[in-house]
Amino acid sequence: MFDSCTLPTAERPLRLAEFDELFSTAVREVDSVDDTHARLRLAGPDRLAATVRDLTRRESECCSFFVFTVTAEPGGTVLLDIEVPPRHADVLAALIGRSR
Repeated sequence: MFDSCTLPTAERPLRLAEFDELFSTAVREVDSVDDTHARLRLAGPDRLAATVRDLTRRESECCSFFVFTVTAEPGGTVLLDIEVPPRHADVLAALIGRSR
């Protein structure tokens, strides 16, 4: 497992913009379970779960310390659980800060 992000620096603003777009349009609730685990409840278009899975899959490919779990719920909501090792709690905190 890598300890850092391997996404090329030039692509990082684009990925961040994808998360910002998702957060600004779909986040309905944010729960910081603890320093290493957060849960977001999302709502949006029919393809929301597929969109979230695609984005989190690509993020996991370059930042393997993230563990994303995407759960589609009845009624069209999506739960996004995000977990990181303790040494990356600050990265999770920054991402959750952007989601609020």
